[in-house]
Amino acid sequence: QVQLVESGGGLVQPGGSLRLSCAASGSIFSNDVMGWYRQAPGKQRELVARILSGGSTNYADSVKGRFTISRDNGKKTVDLQMNSLKPEDTAVYYCYASRGVMSYWGQGTQVTVSS
Repeated sequence: QVQLVESGGGLVQPGGSLRLSCAASGSIFSNDVMGWYRQAPGKQRELVARILSGGSTNYADSVKGRFTISRDNGKKTVDLQMNSLKPEDTAVYYCYASRGVMSYWGQGTQVTVSS
């Protein structure tokens, strides 16, 4: 069983920064994929960033150069540093972990970018 708990969301002005953190408990392994999705109102959930086994990373085109994902296997955490935030980044952000056909999700944290 895996539990994921996100933190760090909030309200920020355009151009600002936020750092999201996800703490995992249970059977998380270094070769599990971990990452972040987001879902804006009326839109489908979309991949934001992920770290694959071996440490390689993938980013959505819309966040490349602005967001950075990092992982600490010892602490079982995955963070998302978000810079130069835009109103279109407003969404609920979900941490996830996957291993084979199994996937686990956090409860989500709201990020609102508005002046």
